[in-house]
Amino acid sequence: MPNKHVTLFAVLLISFSCFSQQLYLELGTTISSFDYENSQGQPLDNLLSISKTYYGMGYRQSINPNKTLFLSLGATYNNYGAIGSENSVDNFFQWDVSYLGLKAGMSIQLFQLRDLYFFANVSVSPEIMVRGNQTINSSVFNLVGNEEFNNTIVFFRGGLEMQYPVSKYAAISAVYNYGKTTLANSGSTQEKLGLNAHQFGIGFIINLPNCNCDF
Repeated sequence: MPNKHVTLFAVLLISFSCFSQQLYLELGTTISSFDYENSQGQPLDNLLSISKTYYGMGYRQSINPNKTLFLSLGATYNNYGAIGSENSVDNFFQWDVSYLGLKAGMSIQLFQLRDLYFFANVSVSPEIMVRGNQTINSSVFNLVGNEEFNNTIVFFRGGLEMQYPVSKYAAISAVYNYGKTTLANSGSTQEKLGLNAHQFGIGFIINLPNCNCDF
């Protein structure tokens, strides 16, 4: 992961935390798949999903008096992958890529069941590739900086979250999100490539000293 990207996101998070009510941490599993079309508009058959890890951190702040609507901003580190084959030419393909992103989102409380809080959320996340390999048969290609591959993507996500307070200062959460990128041209060719991802994670929410939060 390039140091300049890490430094930039660290500065952003520290700056925003000075004004925020809560910090959050999140980690989990991403089950990703690739949408691919060649220059003739034909999809690549036999593409299979791969499970990878993801991480996120940032802040969130309520924007209404009842504290049922929250805005959030944070950094993400996502790993995606897929494997596939092209039987007509006897080829094997595998992608293994990592993206660093800036995530902006909104969540709304749906209902409360005793100490359990249920939320729906939406987010958008521009992401830049920081590591990536493509394997074709026995050959491995570095994708970072390769103009024939999408090194910058935008993910749109939506999902559900269940939150449980463990004290007046912290809560744990279980999160599910589904996201996808738009199908975009890859480099100067007519090939198109997009990503789909299911994410299952656990999170930790911490109240800052200036937060008048009761979860």
